[in-house]
Amino acid sequence: MIEKFGLKENQTTPEKIFLNRRSFIKGAAAATLVGAGGPLAGCSLSPDSSNTHMEPRLTFPSKFFKNSLYAVDDKITLEREATTWNNYLEFGATKEIAVAAQSLDISPWEIEIDGEVEMPMKIDVADLITRMPIEERIYRHRCVEGWAMVIPWAGFSLKSLVELAQPSSGAKYLRMESFERPFTASGQWKFWHPWPYYEGLTIEEATNELAFIAVGAYGKPLENSMGAPIRLVVPWKYGFKSIKAIQKFTFTKERPIGFWAQSSPAEYGFWANVHPTSPDSYLSLEKEYLLGTDVTRNTEIFNGYGDYVENLYDELSEEFLFK
Repeated sequence: MIEKFGLKENQTTPEKIFLNRRSFIKGAAAATLVGAGGPLAGCSLSPDSSNTHMEPRLTFPSKFFKNSLYAVDDKITLEREATTWNNYLEFGATKEIAVAAQSLDISPWEIEIDGEVEMPMKIDVADLITRMPIEERIYRHRCVEGWAMVIPWAGFSLKSLVELAQPSSGAKYLRMESFERPFTASGQWKFWHPWPYYEGLTIEEATNELAFIAVGAYGKPLENSMGAPIRLVVPWKYGFKSIKAIQKFTFTKERPIGFWAQSSPAEYGFWANVHPTSPDSYLSLEKEYLLGTDVTRNTEIFNGYGDYVENLYDELSEEFLFK
């Protein structure tokens, strides 16, 4: 089934392998999809399956602006492929979590904004959506495992949320945190992971025009398997940075470590920018596979979005930007 989408089983990554990138590069042929493995959150892979489609459960604008500014040449990944075989470690170690993810009750869904801000608040995601200008953006999505998708996301710029919060001058980073409900999400019983899932950006990254908060995809509310009801999308970074099911935005002076950087600091870092031959990472891949097609193409630095983001890193030559 994996081979149908241009991937062999040895090109996907079980959990114990991607916790050690060096082992993956040397021993990917031994990796399998089933067993102790589990994919990186923020990445997804899909079979030819339509009978597991789930109806989203959140009110969504019937009309919204379709922003063509970020259009790409690649064909949009089929919806059934992007929604029915997903990496979502909270719900299990296999990629077939679409049904299990439906157990997460996303309505109501309260979001907290706190930290170094003038306007701390708690707000339900449904209310937040009504306060934001919803638009559609088509972005590339690059998984650290070496495959890619093209998704028509719907949502609003992360900058809009930053402006809503009014961070103080002391806020240097934005930390985002997902839910912790182990009785609903059985994967969270894996005690060796630092639950709940969390990730972070610099304020400069968070206010970059590409940084996006998705509440929908394919013209409808996000399905649970894609990170409903609200998730981050940062297309120039590897998929695990795009945290799903966000419940908390904290503006802070301190740099957040990140879920995978804390789990395996030798292999993962804060920045996680896409690079085909990164000097910082053992898992950089020069080629990527576009799911649902037979297309193999060269990986582009910053996933092809360099014109929008490379200036963010001009003064950071001492950082491991691609790890």
